[in-house]
Amino acid sequence: MKLHIDLEHETVELETPEGTRSLALASEEAFQLISRAWLRAGWDLKHVYTFSWLGRPIIQLPEDLIRLQEWIYQVKPDVIIEIGIAHGGSLVFSAGLCRLIGRGRVIGIDIEIRPHNRLAIEAHELADLITMIEGDSIAGGIVRQVRQLIHPGERVMVFLDGCHTRDHVLAELEAYGPLVAEGSYIIAMDGIMQDLAGAPRSEPDWNTNNPRQAAMDFVKLHSEFRLVEPPFAFNESELTTRITYWPGGVIQRVAPAAEA
Repeated sequence: MKLHIDLEHETVELETPEGTRSLALASEEAFQLISRAWLRAGWDLKHVYTFSWLGRPIIQLPEDLIRLQEWIYQVKPDVIIEIGIAHGGSLVFSAGLCRLIGRGRVIGIDIEIRPHNRLAIEAHELADLITMIEGDSIAGGIVRQVRQLIHPGERVMVFLDGCHTRDHVLAELEAYGPLVAEGSYIIAMDGIMQDLAGAPRSEPDWNTNNPRQAAMDFVKLHSEFRLVEPPFAFNESELTTRITYWPGGVIQRVAPAAEA
C-alpha cells in the first residue's frame, strides 16, 4: 500500500494492488490511513518512549490513556490489576484516577521489578494505593496471591501489558478473566503487533503471535465475554474509531460465567 498526501488539493491517493483511489483528506478513511502510517513511524522512532505521568515514565500512546480513563471512570473499579510494571507510570496513572474518583486501588505484577523502579514507586505520593507483586503472572502461586488481595463483591478491571505472546496472553486471560466484574473490562494491550511484522524491533511471527489473536481466541471459548469498542464518551466529530496500540484488545464481561 502506498499513500500520497496532497495538502494543496486536500486529497489522499491510496495505491494498492487492486488499483488507485482518491480520498478526501477530511474523510474518516483518509484519517485512518494516515493515522496507521503515523503509528508505524512512531513505532520505528519509539514515540511512546517519550512520556511520563506524575514523574514516572509511562510507555503508552496518549490517546490510549485518555480512552482508558473514560472506561475507568465509567466502571469505577475497586481493584485495577496491571500486568507489566516497567517504570511504574501506568500504576501511577491508575492510582491517580482511583484517588480522584475516591474509590479503588492498584495491584501491579511483573516477572522482574527492578530495584530502582520499585524504590521510585514506593516513594511516590500515590504509593499507598499501589501493591506490587514480583513473579510470573500466570504462575499458580502468583494468581492465588492476587485473588487473596481481592475482597468478595469488589469490582475488578485488568490490564495485560507484560509478555505479549499469544499463548502467554491467553493464559493471563484464562487466569484473570474470572475476576472481572460484569460490565467491566480486561484489556489485552499492544495488539498493534499484528501490523508490525517486519518493522524494527519486531519478530516475523507477530502477524499471528500477538495479544489481539489471544483476545479473539479467548472470547470464542467464553460466551460471557465479548470483544467491544466502547463508544466515545464525548464525540462531536465524524470519527468513530480509536487511534490505538490496542486494536481488538478490549474485552468486556457481559454475563456471569456459564454453568458447567
